[in-house]
Amino acid sequence: MSGAMPDATETAELLGRAPVIPVLTIDDYEIAVPLARTLCDGGLPVIEVTLRTRAALAAIAAIAVEVPDCIVGAGTVVRHVDAAFAIDAGAKFLVSPGTDSVLAETFTEIEIPVLPGCATVSEAMALSDLGFEVLKFFPAEASGGAAWLKAVAAPLPHIRFCPTGGIDARNARDYLALPNVISVGGSWVVPQDALAAKDFARIKALAREASGLRG
Repeated sequence: MSGAMPDATETAELLGRAPVIPVLTIDDYEIAVPLARTLCDGGLPVIEVTLRTRAALAAIAAIAVEVPDCIVGAGTVVRHVDAAFAIDAGAKFLVSPGTDSVLAETFTEIEIPVLPGCATVSEAMALSDLGFEVLKFFPAEASGGAAWLKAVAAPLPHIRFCPTGGIDARNARDYLALPNVISVGGSWVVPQDALAAKDFARIKALAREASGLRG
């Protein structure tokens, strides 16, 4: 897992492939492949599978092998071991909700793109000092929302964000209109009731709507 971390351009390019990155909590890994294919077909080729369930790593592994057009990342990375297991499973990028000093050091040694989480200006500055210029802003709505991002654009012009937390179809455009926002993360594209019912037609329709939010 050791190596030089990617530059900000590579991370930004990955995150900018679609305006919305679906944040998925998968309890049954067997649904992972058809779900990933549905989201890709709907125009959302970059997805985040949170490490909140026992099925998460198996889901990442299945998607990485069987859906090559999908760029699958691991979210809720909070420990060094989480990063190692996710990379071994085939994750193409890592996302953390927050970033303490130990996790930040771990991220500096990883060769795939990482999206360290922050919620304050001080946290963003500390991560920038370590070389991270693309950050997750979480929990976005609870931490100041689009107004916070607009306010930090002037003093922190070199940092770009992927806000997540409390974002849905009603407010996503407000975030995406900001020049320091690359994309947004959200779970609204895959409602839990639709997933439980395997209603892939509904999920695909929501993905298509989300893919057209920017522009």
